Amino acid sequence: MKKILTIILIFSLIIITTFIKNSTKKIDEELFSLKENISDLNLELDNVKLEFDYLSSPEKLISYQNIYFENKLTQKSINEIEIIEFTREKILTNDVKIIDSEK
Repeated sequence: MKKILTIILIFSLIIITTFIKNSTKKIDEELFSLKENISDLNLELDNVKLEFDYLSSPEKLISYQNIYFENKLTQKSINEIEIIEFTREKILTNDVKIIDSEK
């Protein structure tokens, strides 16, 4: 009787260990997936912060203009802006079309 109980105990421990191992493997896979998603989101957040901090405010852009370009940049009207297309035969310029947002 004692041998049967020890065999049942050992067998039950093996089965319990198998279930626990499978469940921890699933949890580890979920954790890895979540960590990857978090790292992707952190990278995107860093890029958005960089864009916001350095490119969003007109004051910063004006200060960068003063620091790096001095008086080399001039203000242009939207009507003066053209699109340049390069082909093998010639160079074409087209006016930029203005979309009226009040329509």
